Amino acid sequence: MTEVVVHSAARSVGTGPSDEEWAAAVAAIRQRAPSGEVQLICHVNPDGDALGSMLGFALGLRRLGVSRMRATFPGPFEVPEPFAELPGIDLLVPEQDAYADPGLVIVFDVAAESRLGPLVDRLDRAEATVVLDHHASNTRFGGINLVDEHAAATSVVCEELLDRLDVPLDREIAECLYVALATDTGSFRFDMTTPRVHEMAARLIATGLRPGEISRRIFDTRPFGAMKLFAEVLGRAALDPTAAAGHGMVWTYATLDDLRRHHQRPYVMDALIDPVRTVAEADVSVVVKQVAEAEWAVSLRSKGAVDVSGVAVALGGGGHRLAAGFTGRGAPGDVVAVVREHLELFLT
Repeated sequence: MTEVVVHSAARSVGTGPSDEEWAAAVAAIRQRAPSGEVQLICHVNPDGDALGSMLGFALGLRRLGVSRMRATFPGPFEVPEPFAELPGIDLLVPEQDAYADPGLVIVFDVAAESRLGPLVDRLDRAEATVVLDHHASNTRFGGINLVDEHAAATSVVCEELLDRLDVPLDREIAECLYVALATDTGSFRFDMTTPRVHEMAARLIATGLRPGEISRRIFDTRPFGAMKLFAEVLGRAALDPTAAAGHGMVWTYATLDDLRRHHQRPYVMDALIDPVRTVAEADVSVVVKQVAEAEWAVSLRSKGAVDVSGVAVALGGGGHRLAAGFTGRGAPGDVVAVVREHLELFLT
């Protein structure tokens, strides 16, 4: 990797990208994107913010005349059904079709290199790398890091960079960024839903979006089999009122056999955390979702008493104060026991 690395030690942590970092990102894109190969990458098992931010930015680059551009993510090439109709979906390729030696790599919604899987080698092969993210746990692994932990979604950072590149919003770009913003704010219900978030949503809607239609597709539509799966998994939920120094923890788990039995794809399990986190007697909610033999994707949520990002980072993952995750190994009960042991270490 031959790029100039922009350091930000002179500014305080948590203030968002500096003017120097914004300028470096704009320069890297203007210098390399028009003529070189541009590889866009988001994290494994991409969610709405990862896909929406990446595809929205890709459409913005297309507006700048960038023609040699591909977007991808590590792992199985499976796009969750709610996001299958996003504009720019034609730019997605399987990880094996990613450019081998791109001139520019732009990474979206990734807090650590481990979330890039086998695509991590593109960071060293590229002439320049730019990371766009909003996770407080971001390790600043890129050459240029546009990380704003106060942003509600990575799409907030994307919109700012597109503006600095003089790319106007159109309806297709706006739809991608709106999906990203809406999903990471829980349809504008989470604490990160600030005036800044609503102002951005207004700008996106002003391009002609139909929020009701998008919300039905993203939040309010799932197969009948998924409903039956949810009923079964929620039926095995357990409440531990003494966890987290008495603030309480509720948890459940879903297996690959559950998916097979109800004929569902893995992405449907991502929404399981939403009904679990509503339990009144628990501050912390945990959903353990099987991804392989003795391997589990663990989703953590807190209502404020526990910094679950601290728990997740301690266990090899990352995220935000109220929403985080990590990969656990062993039996579901063993994974949750480890989480429980860490909760009191991260009381807020």
